[in-house]
Amino acid sequence: MNFEVKKTFPKNFLWGGATAANQLEGGWNQGGKGLSVADVYSFDSSSPKETWLDQWFMMTHKQVEEAKDPKSKKYYPKRVGNDFYHHFKEDIQLFGEMGFKCYRMSIAWTRIFPKGDEDKPNEEGLKFYDEIFNECLKYGIEPMVSLSHYEMPLYLSQYYGGWNNRKLIDFYVKFVTVCFQRYKNKVKYWLTFNEINCIKHHVFVSAGIIEENHPNLEQVRWQSAHHQFVASALATKYCHEIIPESKVGCMISYQLLVPYSCHPDDIQKSMDQPRMSLLFSVVLARGYFPSYASRMFEEKDVKLKILEGDEEIMKMYPVDFISFSYYMSSAVCGHKDDTTCSATGNLLGDTVNNPYLKTSEWGWQIDPKGLRCALNQLYDRYQKPLFIAENGLGAIDKMDENGEINDDYRIDYLRQHIIQMKEAIKDGVDLFGYTSWGCIDMISASTSQISKRYGYIYVDQDDDGHGTRKRTKKKSFDWYKQVIASNGENLNI
Repeated sequence: MNFEVKKTFPKNFLWGGATAANQLEGGWNQGGKGLSVADVYSFDSSSPKETWLDQWFMMTHKQVEEAKDPKSKKYYPKRVGNDFYHHFKEDIQLFGEMGFKCYRMSIAWTRIFPKGDEDKPNEEGLKFYDEIFNECLKYGIEPMVSLSHYEMPLYLSQYYGGWNNRKLIDFYVKFVTVCFQRYKNKVKYWLTFNEINCIKHHVFVSAGIIEENHPNLEQVRWQSAHHQFVASALATKYCHEIIPESKVGCMISYQLLVPYSCHPDDIQKSMDQPRMSLLFSVVLARGYFPSYASRMFEEKDVKLKILEGDEEIMKMYPVDFISFSYYMSSAVCGHKDDTTCSATGNLLGDTVNNPYLKTSEWGWQIDPKGLRCALNQLYDRYQKPLFIAENGLGAIDKMDENGEINDDYRIDYLRQHIIQMKEAIKDGVDLFGYTSWGCIDMISASTSQISKRYGYIYVDQDDDGHGTRKRTKKKSFDWYKQVIASNGENLNI
């Protein structure tokens, strides 16, 4: 056995950035596009901040019907994005200037099948992505495409009941096979579902489920997840058949959870809570439900309808690699007698703040060393190549009197995380790429703000949609350019 330690990033490491169609494209009613579940999220800067997140976790029939009304006076930010639909050539040129090796993006399902159940795809939508891929390839940028990223057709939610309906497997398979056939000479890397495990938190945007319809939400949640597992396996099957050299990955949200204290209940919870989330990657990477799923489903009163052949399909077509988002870590507290355990950690789950970590403007705890732990945990568990599909700092960026944005705080965040990526590679982790989230400012998935900025490129637009949408390079633009050029060796500011 060769025990030589890898010292640095692989030669062909895929450096780049990540976006999502529903958060940046705009052009919601152009090119034959249909309404997606993302298009019904409204934003009102005058309303209490708590309400900005409420709809992310629970959408109602009333909100959906109002959003469909052409007379609605509300602002729907994800219909506007940052107008990438009309700026994509300019934006991709900037990505090329930074030296991107990879651009992780998504195809809007509703541009290809506006309602989701049509017999034939929308040619205008297909041509739009042809142009995007052509621009990427012109600059030597490898596209990595998410096939479903929080933007399934609204019609499939309203008239079929979302992913709880098994018919969605067929609609999804038709959509993805059209994409594979059309772009087989342009796209090698594919992701089946974005942050598939987040169906645990927000069932509407993840699966088109409106909670009011379902008294036993857990049953619907996990049945929908099972249908997505089968759909992902079939997508992997057809992708490999249509594009033999392709690589298909899953994508999960990974938040490192640590025990708040050495109390046995905290330690137990720090094991139990991540297992529920990791169930998704276990199924997609190994092809079967983990043993602990039986107890979990029983306690949740979930009785999955698994048809004959489902388990065989899942077993035969696991993904080739694991991709994940990492923004933070949090602590978990299993004993309720400690009053400090009442502190809120972040928006995704039953967590508390870790007193040893700093916190971002949006309450997300910053833990670069946690990324090294996450990489080792995932690689130890699956022994499959890893790809960091999202990582970044959402912050309020201010332009100074010289028209410059000096985002040293973002540079420091990214630099510290890249250092830990290198440490994980020395640990023996097979990491082949990194696309930082929001390489250009766009609409926040959860709060629908654009002022929660992640990008290397500033977009002149406010939370109410006003602005010129002019693109301006931030200080981090040139910094990331040198990081890529040096293959992660030059991290100096």
